[in-house]
Amino acid sequence: MTTTRFIAEVSSNHHRDLDRCLAFVDAAADLGCDGVKFQQFRVEELFAPEALAAHRCILDRKAWELPEAFNAELAARSRSRGIQFASTPFYLDAVALLEPHVDFFKLASYQLLWTDMLREVARTGKPVVLATGMSTLMEVRRAVHVLREAGCAELTLLHCVSTYPTAPEDANLAAIETMRAHFDVPIGWSDHTVDLDVVERAVRRYKVPMVEFHFDLDGEGEEYGVGHCWLPERVRTLFGRLKKRRWVRRKHFADGDGRKEPQEVELEERRWRTDPSDGLRPLLEVRAELRQKQKVVA
Repeated sequence: MTTTRFIAEVSSNHHRDLDRCLAFVDAAADLGCDGVKFQQFRVEELFAPEALAAHRCILDRKAWELPEAFNAELAARSRSRGIQFASTPFYLDAVALLEPHVDFFKLASYQLLWTDMLREVARTGKPVVLATGMSTLMEVRRAVHVLREAGCAELTLLHCVSTYPTAPEDANLAAIETMRAHFDVPIGWSDHTVDLDVVERAVRRYKVPMVEFHFDLDGEGEEYGVGHCWLPERVRTLFGRLKKRRWVRRKHFADGDGRKEPQEVELEERRWRTDPSDGLRPLLEVRAELRQKQKVVA
């Protein structure tokens, strides 16, 4: 196949069931992935009170929280299967919790502005993978500077589009080359398209060193219905295609204009990024809007 590393993102598809979590690790290893990634969050430390009050359904996501005690066994199973174990810490204390277990930390696009989190993962000395969806080039440059200054020696950036699912024509894969011109670090692709052609294009034309994809075992995961998760058979099809020597050099519909800036489809999601003042979503100005709406309703 290629030298691209493939990371299976379990996200919130695990049902808080250890056996199911371990099955994700085994499935990723059986497919030939290089790593598996989970998320460590607590809903009340992820969303601001204004968001929880305005959107009570967010509290339902407590059923998606990965039990902290699972990490040691997931890491052990991953290593026994010869793949890496990674996780995204969504609260500061999660960094110390995960540090003994993870091979690398992954930070989400939503966290790119959160200086305290950037510094906390960098100080561990472990490799860091940072997604850059809905971000400007200047915002990415600032995040890279913070990570470097805090001691991150091994950094990978992932281009992505933060809409779920992402339409292939919005992928803007050419932004990968733009980022390479500005940052002396590996630039990969975090996929939300579930499109075989898009991922193959990222691998063959843009030669990304890493692809992260959202993964579900059986279509029963909490996030599968949204439309951005790959099932094992589709991953198998992708890997089969990548083993073949086929290459189309014509411009592809997913290339885009190459500008590293938020796509129109990301503008609303961009407002729901983590605010650097307290590490909660959404941004302060959005919280003020939510408070005002609640006053009007009251």
